[in-house]
Amino acid sequence: MNRSARSVNLGRLPNSRGGGLRRRARQTGERWSREAYQGREPQDDAVQLEFHLERYRYILQQIQAANENVHRFLGIYQALATTLVGAALAIFVGHRDWGVPPATARAGIIALLWLVTVVAAFTVLVVIVGVLTWLDYRNEECQLLSDVLHPDFRAPPTLGNFYRWYETYIVAFIVVTVAAMWWCALELVIPAIQG
Repeated sequence: MNRSARSVNLGRLPNSRGGGLRRRARQTGERWSREAYQGREPQDDAVQLEFHLERYRYILQQIQAANENVHRFLGIYQALATTLVGAALAIFVGHRDWGVPPATARAGIIALLWLVTVVAAFTVLVVIVGVLTWLDYRNEECQLLSDVLHPDFRAPPTLGNFYRWYETYIVAFIVVTVAAMWWCALELVIPAIQG
């Protein structure tokens, strides 16, 4: 059967739990092992199609996980940045009442801003690694669909579309907010601490 002439009914996919090769081995009474299937050509199109469907499900799960990780780390960044900047503002407002010397208050504010910067840099790094992971899995997805359905069934992603990715704007937001915090601290807050 010609691969390009196949049609896949996505509404009737086999259940992915248990794995296709394991399930087939259970049904035929064979003992399943990874070694038994390495280097072995699929005996029929059904086994090969099932393998492709299992791999496609896995790729889609990894793409979804990469998308969720970006949001998770953005939430962590927002919580930590808000807490650390709030602590810096508390030092600025209350250092006189607490009897903290001005030099110590300035050093504390700078230290807190460095912590925000480190958290921001880590978040940007995780977002960039997530994008690279996403690109890798999307390319694999496109290749799999080209192999199973027909060539160029789905176009692979290109870096030229970066302006359409929400990760681009998350990274821009993080960089702008960190730059704004440093500007406010160095131009407004630190000079206002007398002493």
